[in-house]
Amino acid sequence: MPGEVYLIGAGPGDIGLITVRGMELVQTADVIVYDQLANPELLDRARPDAKLIDVGKEGGHHKVRQEGINNIIVEEATEGRMVVRLKGGDPFMFGRGGEEAEELRKAGIKVHVVPGVTSAIAAPAMAGIPVTHRDHAPMVTFVTGHERDDRPDERINWKALANTGGTIVILMGMANLEQNMSRLVKGGLDPSTPVAVVHRGSTPSQKVVMSTLDGIAEECRRQGIGSPAVVVVGGVASLRDVLGDLR
Repeated sequence: MPGEVYLIGAGPGDIGLITVRGMELVQTADVIVYDQLANPELLDRARPDAKLIDVGKEGGHHKVRQEGINNIIVEEATEGRMVVRLKGGDPFMFGRGGEEAEELRKAGIKVHVVPGVTSAIAAPAMAGIPVTHRDHAPMVTFVTGHERDDRPDERINWKALANTGGTIVILMGMANLEQNMSRLVKGGLDPSTPVAVVHRGSTPSQKVVMSTLDGIAEECRRQGIGSPAVVVVGGVASLRDVLGDLR
């Protein structure tokens, strides 16, 4: 009989922010297939005989391409093992969890999802930035900072984003930070709009860079800030000056 697969969100970085259910499954799994953004301390909670497979990527370098990851998960489960697919944040928030679940369904393997605390909300929150606020933002939009490399067209309407009147949270956006900020300005957003970049949110190495739409890219370059980071665009970013660090 084939095993089962659990797509688990490991949270934004702090080991304490994985769910209770997620931790239970990490501790009992036969196999853990994990990403770079999952806190490595979680692997210390695995069974001594658990098989640990690193498929993470860093700086655009893929240790294993997505097709290979899909194959690994399917193969391990087909052998009758209980497999944990451990992802940073939430598996369905730009985590390709949906793609992996589809492949497992096609292969006839039972798959479950254990939602995680997404960095899109948690990283700003711990930096003193609520993504919604009655005085600043009645809505929030989550967007990827870059689309699929194999798509010639672009589906993100940056002009529409610039006119939402709410908070814009960009994940995986550091490589295209300057370009995306320029797109929002061209779309009509005031260049002086507050922007915060939260680097490695919720971890001991968390760092927050504050600036404006037309200045944040240069400020991040000056301070040497790169991935992983969450970019928050909108009036809520200014609340950090009031709330400070909330870790």
